[in-house]
Amino acid sequence: MFSKPLFKATLKQNYVVFIIILAVLMLYLPIIIQMFDPSTQDTLDEMLKVLPQGLISAMGFSNVGSTLLGFVASYFYGFLILLLPMIYVIIVANRSIASHVDKGSMAYLLSTPNTRGKIARTQAGFLLISITLLLGIVTIVGILVSENLFPNELDIKGFLLLNLNTLLLYFALTGIGFFASCLFNDTKNSLALGAGLPVAFLVVQMLSNTGESVEFLKYFTLFTLLDSDKIINGEGYGINFVILIILAIILYASGLYVFKNRDLPL
Repeated sequence: MFSKPLFKATLKQNYVVFIIILAVLMLYLPIIIQMFDPSTQDTLDEMLKVLPQGLISAMGFSNVGSTLLGFVASYFYGFLILLLPMIYVIIVANRSIASHVDKGSMAYLLSTPNTRGKIARTQAGFLLISITLLLGIVTIVGILVSENLFPNELDIKGFLLLNLNTLLLYFALTGIGFFASCLFNDTKNSLALGAGLPVAFLVVQMLSNTGESVEFLKYFTLFTLLDSDKIINGEGYGINFVILIILAIILYASGLYVFKNRDLPL
């Protein structure tokens, strides 16, 4: 089902990017958690008012809430978690198939006992496993730091659901990148779709946060399906989970089908 040598080669190719993105996330997450203090929240709000309000809203910092979960959901999951792992996903998804075809190394891979299906499944598996590991580490560190600094303040169930929602979102986003990588023979076109669409979703999400007149834009971005307010309130988030799972399955299945059946310039 999978090619262990190819999986190891893909790991070797991408582990530096993984470590860099994880390191940046691990830098910001503890700092943001440490900033939480209900007694000084008014002071923080006053500091934010000095900045352009459109920028604050675009980055998801306008609805902080009074709980630790709400605070982290706003300052970390409102923007940073949407941007940084997306960079990793774009790079790795493009390298998964399209880069091999573009560089000519796909001909070598297919000259081994590996079928197209086995190669594609291995690369898809690496994408899913690595993004799960990345967000899994974020989840564990978030809980440990929160419990160390603010014992019993974090709604752990809500935090786990928030991270599950984030993971499912990234399953769909990696699906876009994987499908694009399987569809095109060159990295240029693969990135145009695999990177262009997620980046466009992020820009649209930021614009939709800036005011009521453009709030309708939220219906044109996948990032709307990461709804921390629904999770904090404990209702209405299940449909988002289902939609993201279905999208991920369709995108990965489509990528596998396209790659197995199209002509390759070998």
